[in-house]
Amino acid sequence: MMGAWTNIKAIMKRELGGYFTSPVAYVVLVIFLLLTGFFTFTVGNFFERGDASLVSFFTWHPWLYLFLVPAAGMRLWAEERRLGTLELLLTMPVTAWQAIVGKFLASWLFLLIALALTFPVWITVNWLGSPDNGVIIAGYVGSALLAGSYLAISCMTSAITRNQVISFIVSVVICLFLILAGFTPVTDLLVRWANPVFVQTIAAFSVMTHFEGFQRGVLDLRDVVFFVSVIGFALFTTGVIVRSHRAG
Repeated sequence: MMGAWTNIKAIMKRELGGYFTSPVAYVVLVIFLLLTGFFTFTVGNFFERGDASLVSFFTWHPWLYLFLVPAAGMRLWAEERRLGTLELLLTMPVTAWQAIVGKFLASWLFLLIALALTFPVWITVNWLGSPDNGVIIAGYVGSALLAGSYLAISCMTSAITRNQVISFIVSVVICLFLILAGFTPVTDLLVRWANPVFVQTIAAFSVMTHFEGFQRGVLDLRDVVFFVSVIGFALFTTGVIVRSHRAG
């Protein structure tokens, strides 16, 4: 067990170092923070709302992550395949699962760092009023799980192809589906053409449906299980794909 964790940490250190030795990581961080501020304060009418909350902040996270997360995750396995280092990695004394978990955790940590850097927004709302910080913490927890779900999907698509651009596009398409499946304007339109039960079933697979509870400060176990299940399924599929490359 200790040996497995040692291998995972080694992969994490290698992967996380790979992010910060490239200017791409810093560009992604800056763009994310700028867009977060723009959508929160300008588009979300933060000051005009007169409400001491971060509703306008968390509302945009599913859409911001739609591009940020695939951009951060598209290189996970595609780069290994392009450089021909995947076979080398899998011949090292690490299992495919250890490599997958190590890469995923390193990338998730990078995204959590990006999320943590938004703390000035939290400070601002506390300075201007008296928000319910419990609701804000729940929102951050939900945002972290949402980012992890998108990342696991990006990890899966990255394992499919050696082309990072293709991985990025496929990830965006899948994540967009998970958003639109529960997006109110879309579900209202579908109800006109399909059975409401069918529409509700589709909406149950949407990240929007399960993220809304966190935004309200509700830590529902069903929502947590949903995000953890998405992560688990995507990483399991990644493992199947990676092992098929090794077998091939």
